[in-house]
Amino acid sequence: MTEKILVPTLGESVTEATVSKWLKSQGEKVSADEPIVELETDKVNVEVPSPSNGVLELISVKEGETVNVGALLGEINKSEIGSVENISENKNYSPPKKKTKVVQESNSKPKPLKLSKEVESSKKFKAEEEPLILDDFHEEIKVDKEISKLSSSVSPAARKMAVETKIDISKVQGSGKHGVILKEDIMSLMGSNPSPSERKIKHGPEERIKMTRLRLTIAKRLKEAQENAAMLTTFNEVDMSEVISMRNQYKEEFKNKYSSKLGFMSFFVKACVIGLKNFPTINAEIQGDEIVYKNYYNISIAVGTDRGLVVPVLKETDEMSFADIERNIGILGDKAREGKITIDDLQGGTFTITNGGIYGSMLSTPILNLPQSAVLGMHNIVQRPVVVDGNIEIRPIMYLALSYDHRIIDGKEAVSFLKIVKESLEQPKRLFLNI
Repeated sequence: MTEKILVPTLGESVTEATVSKWLKSQGEKVSADEPIVELETDKVNVEVPSPSNGVLELISVKEGETVNVGALLGEINKSEIGSVENISENKNYSPPKKKTKVVQESNSKPKPLKLSKEVESSKKFKAEEEPLILDDFHEEIKVDKEISKLSSSVSPAARKMAVETKIDISKVQGSGKHGVILKEDIMSLMGSNPSPSERKIKHGPEERIKMTRLRLTIAKRLKEAQENAAMLTTFNEVDMSEVISMRNQYKEEFKNKYSSKLGFMSFFVKACVIGLKNFPTINAEIQGDEIVYKNYYNISIAVGTDRGLVVPVLKETDEMSFADIERNIGILGDKAREGKITIDDLQGGTFTITNGGIYGSMLSTPILNLPQSAVLGMHNIVQRPVVVDGNIEIRPIMYLALSYDHRIIDGKEAVSFLKIVKESLEQPKRLFLNI
């Protein structure tokens, strides 16, 4: 007795998927509700569980093939006796070929994206604990010590040049008498051609890989945004001194009370909600010849993963406390990075915030997340000289960018919205922390 494995309903507007990976091989025993195949949609990855106990008797669709909702993926043999033997006698059965991944979409996984500046702070401390770059003085001492070990086989001129150029003397082959390293040997090394990159050696001068369904969808939607919206970007800068001060002052108390870190993203979400309430058009969208005003505030937060960019949604943020925002950002971020994000997590957004600052971005012009009409771009915080009450002071400054659809949002509204966000962040006590 067999039971079919079918492509499940994948969510609103999703009608097809790609078989990403079979988690079980043909002929292998499976348990009920055990994941047996992974499907990739244009939004999320979905694991299809086994409908019953038995043996995976048939795999109907190969990895990389596209299937529609309701299509047959394979069959489970529910017989408890002789199921494996029966499969082996099946003339149509052939053991699945093990696929060797020659090239993946990325050879190294980027570091998980945090939705606050906590990551930057942790990176800073790590860098202080494990310095990667030495100053000139210490590096000169290091080189000099290495040369001292070989002092008998290094000429004075070569020694001086090695210290000045910081060349690893141990890798230099001496051409002098008894193998003494001469100045000419150092100069020859300096003029030698570098070897090809490891990537070129491994994969050749070019690589060709198939785009994932998610990457194809991202490319399609970004192009649609450029073609179908009248995009314009306005900029402003915000002094983050007060936010940083308040965060440092209350972060321990906040964590003790709510068991959640107080990051920067919650301040930005709250500030944006205030701006959206004052300028409803920025929270609206175009549908045909109508403008649909959204009286709820679902903020989409862009998250970078090893599969690409996903944008989970914080829903009803106007009814959330700072603790609620931070807690839910953490949950959604973890789900996105672990590939457990659901269709529902990605739907219903009315406004997007993207934080390129965690990667070191100083300034950018973010692209709209259609059908939304505006997106706010955050950037890195840099110490900059600013004029305060006629005096030049050094302040932590962040550049903000608001990209918007000029078809329904006027420049005055966009600039005013960004000004409200700036003022709310520069006077964060206006954003009630509830602590």
